[in-house]
Amino acid sequence: MIVSTLDITHISCAPFQDQRPGTAGLRKKVSVFSQPHYLECFVQAIFDTLKLPDGSRLVIGGDGRYHNYDAIQTIIRIAAANGIREVIVGQNGLLSTPAASLVIRKYSAAAGFILTASHNPGGPDGDFGLKFNTPTGGQATEQVTEAVFRASQQLSGYRIASLAATDLNRIGVTDLCGIHVEVIDPTAAYATLMQTLFDFRAIRAWLKAGHRIRFDAMHGVTGPYAHRIFVDLLGCPPDSVLRGEPLPDFGGLHPDPNPIDAAELVAESLRPDSADLLAASDGDGDRNMILGPDFFLSPGDSVAMMLASLPLLPGYRGGVPGAARSMPTSRALDVVAAELGIPCYETPTGWRFFCNLLEAGLIGLCGEESFGTSSAHVREKDGLWAVLVWINLLAAQNRSLKEIASEHWRHYGRHHFQRQDYFTADTAAANALVKALRDTLPGLSGKKIGSAQIETADDFHYHDPVDGSESAHQGIRLVFNNGARIVYRLSGTGTSGATLRVYLEHHVRDQATIDQASAKVLQPLGRLAAELARISHFTGLDAPTGQI
Repeated sequence: MIVSTLDITHISCAPFQDQRPGTAGLRKKVSVFSQPHYLECFVQAIFDTLKLPDGSRLVIGGDGRYHNYDAIQTIIRIAAANGIREVIVGQNGLLSTPAASLVIRKYSAAAGFILTASHNPGGPDGDFGLKFNTPTGGQATEQVTEAVFRASQQLSGYRIASLAATDLNRIGVTDLCGIHVEVIDPTAAYATLMQTLFDFRAIRAWLKAGHRIRFDAMHGVTGPYAHRIFVDLLGCPPDSVLRGEPLPDFGGLHPDPNPIDAAELVAESLRPDSADLLAASDGDGDRNMILGPDFFLSPGDSVAMMLASLPLLPGYRGGVPGAARSMPTSRALDVVAAELGIPCYETPTGWRFFCNLLEAGLIGLCGEESFGTSSAHVREKDGLWAVLVWINLLAAQNRSLKEIASEHWRHYGRHHFQRQDYFTADTAAANALVKALRDTLPGLSGKKIGSAQIETADDFHYHDPVDGSESAHQGIRLVFNNGARIVYRLSGTGTSGATLRVYLEHHVRDQATIDQASAKVLQPLGRLAAELARISHFTGLDAPTGQI
């Protein structure tokens, strides 16, 4: 028998200067990623930084967006040229982000590559992204991603192996010149884990009693997972899953589960025959939106209510050691944690900041205002998991989502919350706005505005309690003595322009204000936020370009 040897070539090229990863990897337009040498150089910079031992195992998968399939073939060839000898890849190139985290841990992989731009639009004119996860299944730290950026600026080229394309459609093992490539069912390990965390028998009984769910996969990666769990395992009718086929352009949708981009699901929740629970997830499966009949549950309320009810779920009967939220997320979680006597950590935006806390066993539940929630079962946010939490809680309590929320607010008070987005194509103007606002902070601390006083005016600085790392300039906070708060932060998830996110929050306890619409309660705070930051002056915008 003749054994083929691995043919490795070094391709010389100039380094790219724009490959600095953000909070969730490197995101660019498809046209950028598909230009000659671009993807190859970034992947080489990752391998040069990680310095994985020869013979290491790698996990690869993505959300199925345009360029996903071809990019996986390229990554396999570069991985082989850099000493990787085992590759685990999801069938058809698919792995949801939480499932990829799970598979990395299950197979004891040295690293994982996840091809996704999350909730950003797909298609030939859309966005593409690549991030890499550690052996824990969590996102690489800021220190590592900065090291990758430095390596990308110093490359003289990359190494690539001459390998035949892997058939990603067929489950099984292929040997390519000594490279062991295994294509796996992307849903199998994840579905098995979910059955250990939730009471599937109770959920099936609840569904058989006439209750219904509707899940919108938005033509993202969660469609196959939803069919496996909701239809095959829980017995829901097939039409319980909407837009369940992953498509390279997400069917022209913006696959972001929020009331604006999932407006069709919101409209369905307002019908007299609405399902008991309506939910959606995004392109790569790590975000969630939760609705009930004529009711929207905000992400901050969702994670707080989860914490209050976790012992009702089989996988969480013992509670959790602590909880965490991103700084802009409403402080509803803090109030529940305080009553339970457990710590609640406030971190910068970016899921990787939760990973250290999860890995150290300091927390068991975490969430962020941008529709991400998860627990210690993986090291990524998990949209489908969050949906299962709420299905199980509805089944266990036999009450509607609105009834559960109303009781929670009566006990803890309500944190009215809204995010207002101001998008501008002029990045320099957005940066100037933030700088000018930072300069005013010393004069704002202690200032009285109307009947309220600003107790805290600062630029959030995070000290990681696990590794001691410091993260400065993570968002500007104005905290008032009447339970109100304003947060300003520039978003880092887009591929062009800049979005100033303004977060408005007001914690109230009187029933009359609890029952009011959040938009009405927060309207004066929104006007104040725009005035203090001089948003119109810097951007020319007199109103938000979007709000959630």
